[in-house]
Amino acid sequence: MHAPPGPQAPMTDKSRTASITAAISAIAVVGVGISLSIPLLALELESRGISRTLIGLNTAVAGIATVFTAPFVPLLVRKLGVRLLLTLAILLTAVSLLAFKAVGSFALWFPLRFAFGAALCVLFAVSEFWINAVAPPHRRGLIMGIYATALSIGAAMGPAILSVLGTASWEPYVAGAVVLLAGAIPILLANGMTPRIHDDDHHGVLAFLRRSPTALLAALVFGAIETAVMSFLPLYGLRLGLGEGQASLLLTVAVLGNVAFQIPLGLVSDRVDRRLLLLGCSLVGTAGALLLPLMQVDGPYFLATVFLATGVVGSLYTVGLAHLGARFHGANLAAANAAFVMLYSVGLIAGPPAVGLGMDIVDPYGFAYVIAATLGAYAMMVASRLALRRTPAGP
Repeated sequence: MHAPPGPQAPMTDKSRTASITAAISAIAVVGVGISLSIPLLALELESRGISRTLIGLNTAVAGIATVFTAPFVPLLVRKLGVRLLLTLAILLTAVSLLAFKAVGSFALWFPLRFAFGAALCVLFAVSEFWINAVAPPHRRGLIMGIYATALSIGAAMGPAILSVLGTASWEPYVAGAVVLLAGAIPILLANGMTPRIHDDDHHGVLAFLRRSPTALLAALVFGAIETAVMSFLPLYGLRLGLGEGQASLLLTVAVLGNVAFQIPLGLVSDRVDRRLLLLGCSLVGTAGALLLPLMQVDGPYFLATVFLATGVVGSLYTVGLAHLGARFHGANLAAANAAFVMLYSVGLIAGPPAVGLGMDIVDPYGFAYVIAATLGAYAMMVASRLALRRTPAGP
């Protein structure tokens, strides 16, 4: 048997900064590859004559893979270590991406998509555990804001690369695989700078939903709203009479809002009770969604509301992550981050069908009403937990 690793030496400020930089650089590069691959795979299937229903089912397999993989992430981190596990996950995503192009049978795309989704689950859960574990407590919100901003910028670059390379040849697949593999470089260079798990005592992934529902449900709500906005905001504009270019502009405004608010609200979260900030973000989002049906869709106030509401709601993810990092450590933090990514994926699966049903029932304003109801329910939950915490205990 191998002896367990000794305790990790305390980090200096310089090594801590280098460690955080390596983690953020890696996940930003991976974000480029992922944002390139997801639309590429959908376009590939459509070019093969696969129905949109089957394309949607195949895409959903990645979310299912996350739900199945997340409970094993703490064990994998403990057995393999952060660097090796992240490197293997990056290798699996790159190989899977090339295999999608090489495999002619659509049936084989389902196990491939599962492997791809499982690797993505490991990448995000372990990267976020790494950043949370080494971030200084008084700067955790700022660090998570920088992480989210870098990831958003990386995600915006993928479609741009795809527009240059096209989708018909091997070129975008090879480019995506190369970009993904490049994400392993800062990880491999971070020798001795990654956190370790020495303790075996930790709660199961789902137990954290009971221990920290405010943070974990923030991930679920954000996942549901993010995909719903990406899927249906342009359609909402089209239904209200906008042209295709103007409708696409709405999505650009939403993405810019998400980028703009991450670091400022991360700074705020280092100075206030993060539960209060999560409550405030959800209330702003609720109000913004309720205002949308009252505004002219082609007016400046509509664009300003989309920018503000989506930007503030986008911080649910980063503030929730920072809240987890402040509460848990070691194996528990790894499990909590895995649970966070799992709940986010559940939101990705549940959000678009709910909003789509809402738009079918109340066309097109159901888009805004379902989002407002989701955020409002979350705000009520957070407010009730805050009230319970402040209620004096009985004798």
